[in-house]
Amino acid sequence: MTFEEIGIRPELVKAVTELGYEKPMPVQEQVIPVILQSNKDIIALAQTGTGKTAAFGLPLITLVDEKSKNTQVLILCPTRELCLQIADDISNYAKYIPALRVVAVYGGASIETQIKEIRQGAHIIVATPGRMNDMIRRGKVKLSTIHSVVLDEADEMLNMGFKEELNSILDEVPTTRRTLLFSATMPKEVSSIASNYMKDTVEITVGTKNAGSENVKHQYYVVHAADRYFALKRVVDFYPEIYGIIFCRTRHETKEVAEKLMKDGYSADALHGDLSQAQRDYVMQRFRLKNIQMLVATDVAARGIDIDDLTHIINYNLPDEMEVYTHRSGRTGRAGKSGVSVSIIHSKERNKIPMIERMIKQKFEYKPVPGGKEICEKQLFSLVDKMEKVEVNDSDIEEFLSVVYKKLEWLSREELIKRFVSAEFNRFLDYYKNAPDLNVKDQRSERSERGERGERGERPRRGNENYQLFRINLGNMDGLNARSLMGMVNEHTQNRSIGFGRANIQNKFSLFEADSQFADEIIQAFRKVNIDGRKIIVEVAAREWEERSNDRRRTHDAPDKGGYKKSGGRRHE
Repeated sequence: MTFEEIGIRPELVKAVTELGYEKPMPVQEQVIPVILQSNKDIIALAQTGTGKTAAFGLPLITLVDEKSKNTQVLILCPTRELCLQIADDISNYAKYIPALRVVAVYGGASIETQIKEIRQGAHIIVATPGRMNDMIRRGKVKLSTIHSVVLDEADEMLNMGFKEELNSILDEVPTTRRTLLFSATMPKEVSSIASNYMKDTVEITVGTKNAGSENVKHQYYVVHAADRYFALKRVVDFYPEIYGIIFCRTRHETKEVAEKLMKDGYSADALHGDLSQAQRDYVMQRFRLKNIQMLVATDVAARGIDIDDLTHIINYNLPDEMEVYTHRSGRTGRAGKSGVSVSIIHSKERNKIPMIERMIKQKFEYKPVPGGKEICEKQLFSLVDKMEKVEVNDSDIEEFLSVVYKKLEWLSREELIKRFVSAEFNRFLDYYKNAPDLNVKDQRSERSERGERGERGERPRRGNENYQLFRINLGNMDGLNARSLMGMVNEHTQNRSIGFGRANIQNKFSLFEADSQFADEIIQAFRKVNIDGRKIIVEVAAREWEERSNDRRRTHDAPDKGGYKKSGGRRHE
C-alpha cells in the first residue's frame, strides 16, 4: 500500500515523499484508514518510534478545514520536547497547505505569546496537559469546535501524574468529539480513561501488546554492585560510536555517573529534575546535534525525548516498574533502524530478567563484560576505520606536506603505522593493562561458583612489611570479592603498579593488603567515591583488628564494645 492509496491529501503525499517516507509503516497502514473512513474512537498500542505521529497527523490534517479559523484538533502529550517535536512534524507534513496553522502550548515558555498565537488562529493545538489546563482555567482557549482529541503516550502522561489534568481537559471538549489514544503499554489507569471517555472503540495493536520493538536487541551483564560504573565504562569503550541514553534511578545517581564519565574524558552530560528549563534545553540541543554521545538521565527527565537514531539504551539500574523498561528500550531501534538495550545488573537482580522477557516477549542475551584485550582491539579497529574514511583536502594541506614528508622520511612504512597507532592508542593500552575480570558468572547459563576458594578471599598474610593493611566498608552483602576489590582500587587510583597481598571479605566490610608505598594514594583516591548514594571509606587498619577478624571469622560488621583500632589508636564507632 502507498500513501496515495491510503487516502491522504495529495499535498501531504508530496511532503512526506520529500521527507523520505517511501511507504506507510504498519501502524500507519492500520490507523489512517480507520480515521479517514469512520468516526470510531481508537486505542492504538504501539512503541515510540513506530511512526505514530504520522499515523494520526496525516489523516487529521486531511480532515481539517483550513478555511475556518476554529480549533479542530487537540493533541495532548507528556512533555515539552515531545510537544515541540509533534508540532514540528505536523508543520512539515502540511508544508504544502500554507493556510493550516499549528500551535504548540507547553510550560517553560511565555503563556502570553502562546495565547496570542491561538487568537490568531490555530487549527491544531499540540499541548502538554499542565499548560493546557492552565489555558482552560484562564478562559483563553475555545474547545467547543474540536472534533478530534489525541492522547499521545497516554501511559507516560499518567505516570507523570497528569490524571486530574487529563480528566479536566476531556470534560471540556465536546462529547461528540473523537478520541484517539496512543500508548506503548496498557496499565489500569489508561484502561480507566478509555472506559470513561471513549465509546465505539477500535483497538489496534502493532506487534504484541506491551511487547518490545523487534528492532531492539536486549543484552545484560552481571557484575557486583561495586563494579557497576567500571562495567559501564567498558561497555561504552567497547562501542566507540555509541550514541545513547544511560538511565539511572535517582537524580543523585544521574549527577554522579555523568560527572564521573566527564571527569574520565567521555562525551557525556546529565539530564535530571534539578536543571532549569534553559539548562535542559541546552543539554538536549547538544545531544540532538551529537556534540555529546551519551545522555545520563532519570526516567522522568527523559520523557518526551524523541530522537530516531540512538544506537544504545543503557540501564545502569533496572527500573522498579517493569513497564518502564519498555519505554526505555523503545527509545532505540526506531524508524526502522536497529538498536541495543543494555542492562548492567547486580547478581541479586537476575530474577528480574525472566519477568521482563515475559512482558516484552523477547529473550535477553547474556554478555560477558568485555576485557581489556577485546576493548583495545575494538578501539584500534575503530581508529583505523576512521583514518580510512577521513576526507583529504589536497589543496588545503599541500603546502605543508613537503615539510611533513621530509620530517618523516627516515621512518619505514611499518614504523610510521606503529607510531601513528601508539600516539592515538597508548591511553587505552595503559588503562586496560592487567584489567581485572568484572564478570559474575550467570546462573541462567552456568551454576554460580560463589563460595569457592577466592570468593571470600584468603586470610591476609601477617607481618609482611611491604604491605599495609586497609579496611573498606564493602563486603559480601555488596557482592564484593577479592578480585573485584583489587579492580576497584586499580580503577580509582588509575594505577596498575600497585601490588596486593591477600584479602579477607567479611559480610559488611573487608580487609586487604596493598603496597605500603601507595597507602596515601589509595586513601585519597576513595575520598569522594559514592556507590548508589553511599560513601565508600577506605582507611588504614591496625594488625590487631586483622588478628581478631581472622581468629573469630566474623561475618558481620560489629566489633567488640571497644570498637576496632585504626592506626593511631582512635576509636571508630
